[in-house]
Order: sequence, then structure tokens, then C-alpha cells
Amino acid sequence: MVHPPGRQSETGALRWRVPSGDVGAVLIVPQIEQSGMVRDPFAEDDTPELQDILDALDDPDCRSIVRILDEPMTADEIAEAADVPLSTTYRKLDLLTEASLLEEGTEIRPDGQHASRYSVAFEEVIIGIADTREFEVDISRRPRTADERLANLWSEVQKET
Repeated sequence: MVHPPGRQSETGALRWRVPSGDVGAVLIVPQIEQSGMVRDPFAEDDTPELQDILDALDDPDCRSIVRILDEPMTADEIAEAADVPLSTTYRKLDLLTEASLLEEGTEIRPDGQHASRYSVAFEEVIIGIADTREFEVDISRRPRTADERLANLWSEVQKET
């Protein structure tokens, strides 16, 4: 459960109170600048380039990873379940994430050793031809839960710091 944003700090950051077991943690998110220097973690992701999606879907290891991800998994778990070497798994996870076919979330652990967990980020991918005779891609996504949105927010904060 996330409490509504509190007041802005001196640095212009918004603060959310995020309960974490017996002790609450404070998540600080930088405000979004008009210049686009900081990504808006609440904005819907833009559709990736068609070629990025085709490259990911054409790769047999990537397809294998998507098939085995029926729940969020770490890279180690994915490598074992898909029978793909760990170094290859990381490259394929990057390819799938860049194509917006996987989402990377962060599992917050009490010992501070946080882990990335990956999940499928689409229900279907549709490739068609627009009126201009250009190929276009549409990715259907399921609605995200509050927990998933918070996990995505946390991942974006980590990328910015």
C-alpha cells in the first residue's frame, strides 16, 4: 500500500511513504523536468521500434524465455528453466526488455540484496500495415496492478540514481 504523496522537499522531489514490514521506507522520486532529462515513470511506455520487436521474436532463446515466464523470475531462475547459459540469458533479457516485451521489476529484500525479476509485459503483439503502407506495431498489455506500478516506479528510480 502506498500513501498519497506528501509535501515536496527542498530538492523538489516528491515523497511517498512505503510500508516495509515493521519499518516504513521513504521512496523519493525526482520531479519530471520539461526538458525530458528525467523519464516519467508514470507515463505509458512508447511503442518500441518494429525492428526491435521482430529481432526479439525471431530469436529462439527469447521465445523460450517468454514461454517459461508464467510468473516473475530472476535471471538465474530464467537461465535454469530455459536451459540457456546465464550470460546469454542476460543478453536476451536486455533484448526483450528493450522491445518492451518484458518488464524488469525489483524485488526488495530486507538484507539489502535486491534482485531484478522479469515478467511478460504483453498479451499480444499485432503487426499490420497502416494506410500509408508502412508497417506498424501494436502491443496489447494487461492492466497493471498498484503493486506492479510501484515496482516499475522503483525500478525507474534506481535507473536514475
